[in-house]
Amino acid sequence: MGKKRAVVDQRLCVACGCCVKVCPLQTIVVQQGLFAVVGDKCVGCGKCVKECPASVIQLEVSEP
Repeated sequence: MGKKRAVVDQRLCVACGCCVKVCPLQTIVVQQGLFAVVGDKCVGCGKCVKECPASVIQLEVSEP
């Protein structure tokens, strides 16, 4: 099984910052007040997915 990682649909992100507040590794940032970007430290815990009011974050599994 591959590694889980959060991915943001930047076209639909409203840049509210809710995901930034709940990320335990502080790997999510809002860029230019437009959309969130997930950094390389993401471990796929899913907290941001549950918190996103716009439901634009998903967990994806990469190939091993």
